[in-house]
Amino acid sequence: MTNEQYKALSVKEFDRAAAKYESGHAGVYELCKKDYPPILEELEKEPFETLLDCGCGTAPMLSLLSERYPERRYTGIDLSPNMIAAARAKGLKNASFVLGDCERLPFADNSFDAVICSQSFHHYPDPQSFFNSASSCCRLGSRPSFTGNSGRSASIGNS
Repeated sequence: MTNEQYKALSVKEFDRAAAKYESGHAGVYELCKKDYPPILEELEKEPFETLLDCGCGTAPMLSLLSERYPERRYTGIDLSPNMIAAARAKGLKNASFVLGDCERLPFADNSFDAVICSQSFHHYPDPQSFFNSASSCCRLGSRPSFTGNSGRSASIGNS
């Protein structure tokens, strides 16, 4: 299977999941909610004004962040059109949403103070491309935070 075929399967799966993703009947997607507190804790360690959520889905993390820090700006990106549509339907005033590929982030270098990715990068067929792309759009000195299937947060310094 090619990377593009894999991504097409992911889009199909997550387009179906978008309607129930935050419903409380989301099955395996309920596991993602366990990552939110450690990510919030990680983000409190350093100030940020702009944040990118890679694989944002329906924007549950951006909703929490927007409520906690309404003066800050957020961007979410996801490969699934239905996930992006659900995120946009929330009407978050300080957030924008982009349909796109996290392995090839469509943002200029040094665009964000913080980059997060919760339970998403293991769906990327070329995770190294994601890590490279995410690292380049982080401002110098920022700390990306990625959480995967281990349930443990990983932060890496950017110098």
